[in-house]
Amino acid sequence: MNITLIGMSGVGKSTIGKLLAKRLGYAFIDVDSIIKEKAGMPLQMLIDTQGDSVLIRLEEEAVLELELKDNCVVSPGGSVIYSEKAMAFLKERSTVIFLDTSLNNIMKRVKDPGKRGIVGYREKSLREIFEERLALYKKYSDLTLKLKAREKNARIVDRILESFEN
Repeated sequence: MNITLIGMSGVGKSTIGKLLAKRLGYAFIDVDSIIKEKAGMPLQMLIDTQGDSVLIRLEEEAVLELELKDNCVVSPGGSVIYSEKAMAFLKERSTVIFLDTSLNNIMKRVKDPGKRGIVGYREKSLREIFEERLALYKKYSDLTLKLKAREKNARIVDRILESFEN
């Protein structure tokens, strides 16, 4: 079994993904790290120099090149939902879990959105991006996990694991 965590920047996909992978004894794959390595620069610099569409394309390529055999936890960037091909690939090969939290929680965790490599941030506010993506996260998820404010990461991992027991 493979698990993919989707959601907004700042929701905790990488942190929770690493903990979940460790608990399960799975490999952890951080798609943003793959893109940074491939591009040779941070995501924000990539957006600033080459634009949002290049990041979306590189994200799609990185996802489609993943060798998801079994026992992986995947943490793609929050913009992965803009690629139907990438999401079809992930849905075919994994259970997609939407880590859903409020805009207020995202705003508390993302102190400087202009430095986070968030697709669309140059033209839209974080609120507009959040509202635009919400429907896409729900569309592509197999399971939505509503996160509570200040919920401990270990508890979130427990809740994910409990969802597979039901």
